[in-house]
Amino acid sequence: MDKKALEIALSKLHPLTTQKINLEQYQLEGSLAAELLWIAFLNGDIQHKTVADFGCGNGILGIGALLLGAKKVYFVDIDNEALTLAKTNSENKGSYFLADIFHFDKKVDTVVMNPPFGVQTRKADKPFLEQAMKTSKTIYSIHKTESKQFIATLAKEHHFLIENVLERKLFLKKTYSFHTHNNHPVNVGIWILRLSRT
Repeated sequence: MDKKALEIALSKLHPLTTQKINLEQYQLEGSLAAELLWIAFLNGDIQHKTVADFGCGNGILGIGALLLGAKKVYFVDIDNEALTLAKTNSENKGSYFLADIFHFDKKVDTVVMNPPFGVQTRKADKPFLEQAMKTSKTIYSIHKTESKQFIATLAKEHHFLIENVLERKLFLKKTYSFHTHNNHPVNVGIWILRLSRT
């Protein structure tokens, strides 16, 4: 499977029909999800690896990992509706955890995630990053670019190196009542983090 085929497959997944503002749920675009996963795949962090998708939503990142040859994928979400949809979209090919990420106690090779941006609750992405750092030595995660300093500080505290930040635009569809535009552009980055010591 090449990157374009991956993007097409991910774009065809069923989206969440009801999105919860308190969880900052947004549908990740197939193109951005495919880019994150393709980079991880080329870096040797997906194929034959055990992967966790934190805050999996409809399962787009975890499913992409399965399509690229992941050995096992854990889908983790606190929202039952999201996890049920991820299970349907992935054709029951993963392992599913209905729980706060703090309760996920498995060790994995790679964590992929699109956590809350912290718009509704400041630094809502911090617990996702902290748990990912406890869970894996390798993380691919999407955050607003304005989070650069915060993530750099957190990475240093947990002995992680920022290998790269790929700056992109995420186009958010009109999802909530306070949204005034469809396809609102948000400056985001794909962070690649690795543990600096073994």
